[in-house]
Amino acid sequence: MGFAFPLAFLLLPLPFLVRLLPAGAARGGLIVPPQVFGGLVDNARRGGWWLSALAWVLLIVALAGPQMDRQSSLLPASGRDIVLALDLSGSMEKQDFALDGQPISRLDAVKRVASAFVAARKGDRIGLVVFGDRAYFAQPVTFDVAAVARAIDEVQIGISGRATAISDGLGLAMRRLAVSDAPTRVVVLLSDGVDTSGKVGSVDAARLAAEHGIRVHTIALGPDDLETQPKSRDAVDAKTLRDVAEASGGTTFRVRGMADLEAMAATLDELEPNPGERPPLRFWQSLWAWPGALALVLLLLAGWRRG
Repeated sequence: MGFAFPLAFLLLPLPFLVRLLPAGAARGGLIVPPQVFGGLVDNARRGGWWLSALAWVLLIVALAGPQMDRQSSLLPASGRDIVLALDLSGSMEKQDFALDGQPISRLDAVKRVASAFVAARKGDRIGLVVFGDRAYFAQPVTFDVAAVARAIDEVQIGISGRATAISDGLGLAMRRLAVSDAPTRVVVLLSDGVDTSGKVGSVDAARLAAEHGIRVHTIALGPDDLETQPKSRDAVDAKTLRDVAEASGGTTFRVRGMADLEAMAATLDELEPNPGERPPLRFWQSLWAWPGALALVLLLLAGWRRG
């Protein structure tokens, strides 16, 4: 609790100082007619001095600008746009992750971690691109992170085909971010396969992203990769995803299990700080209307007593 203009309290003795001056007398060229503060003085003579005094005190309190320190539950915008580009190719059905001792598919593991990651990022604008044979926006970039988290939970294998058009997914995310005026623009690209789109190379797209100030973090998902298991049917092209991240100034993550996936989410929070971890917004709530309104009521009551 505080006051915006505490010097206003110096005016408290003003009515009493005026009473010391003879009616109509000149003091230094200032004429003080009897009508000044007349209502308050006349009311005091009729026995309502306490109404006059209290009304004057409340008026001064209102003029001093009482205010209270408050804490907002709302977070200011972070100035960051993030688009998640999620691989929905057929290989994401493989159940080679484990949760609580039970096997789960790669997609279910990603849903669990990604939806929690997104839901916690209030203050960021988040969007979701999914890709298979083709890419499309499952959720436009929005401050409604809960809606994006629901969209992640609801995606299914096959809605965008069963291939792995990585460069198409990256390109669609980039096109949206290229026209954004956000100071920080980020793509989080997750894939468990090899790019099959054959149009624009993923690394070339990443270099273009860097020219637009867009950072791309990549996640290579799955136990096998082409570098160590080149004959594996479901091996991820970890080298290309690493090159994509390096070309755009981002970071790459190699995820082979649930622990790696959770560690990736924590590290990504450090690379792109979560707005929810910032101190809450504080502000001063003005309270002058309350003493002002009460003073008005007392003055109306004083006028009624005079009548």
